[in-house]
Amino acid sequence: MNRREALSSVALLLGGTVIGSQIFSLAGCKSTPEMVNDLFNSDDVAMMDEIAETIIPETKTPGAKAAKTGAFMAIMVKDCYTPDHQKIFLSGLKTINESAQTQFKSSFIDLDAEQRKTMLTALDAEQKKYSEDEANKEKPHYFRMLKELTLLGFFTSEVGGTKVLKYVEVPGRYDACIPYKKGDPVYL
Repeated sequence: MNRREALSSVALLLGGTVIGSQIFSLAGCKSTPEMVNDLFNSDDVAMMDEIAETIIPETKTPGAKAAKTGAFMAIMVKDCYTPDHQKIFLSGLKTINESAQTQFKSSFIDLDAEQRKTMLTALDAEQKKYSEDEANKEKPHYFRMLKELTLLGFFTSEVGGTKVLKYVEVPGRYDACIPYKKGDPVYL
């Protein structure tokens, strides 16, 4: 094989690769989502980010998605939750997606902001009612777990701690009564 034949073979091989990938993408072939850890894949993390962003939306300050709250939840559930609570959490994510399909004929991640808010408001009311029953004290509601992790992940992140809360690295003396103007950030 001479140099010219080798170059034409390589060009043919590379051209086939580019064209082949375009055919697969046009045909709707999707690769499987990348696993983040043993329990969650990248699609799960994206969905948790959207749930968290619905709970703490971006306004003048960054929202929960800016703090990468979905990735935080994936780590916390994997490393800190018992296997029973992990199952509750995972089945809750599945339930939210199934509920979105039933109500709006679309996955949760494809819903608009108002539809997401409607769904999560109903889930919040459901979890409050669930938590009031003494029989349910041992098994938490999945939405309560999602909400708690959202708040913990956001307000302990750099974004939440510096852009939303007022951070004082070395606080001075304790002042029980300090002037507060509406709109001032809360002290951490």
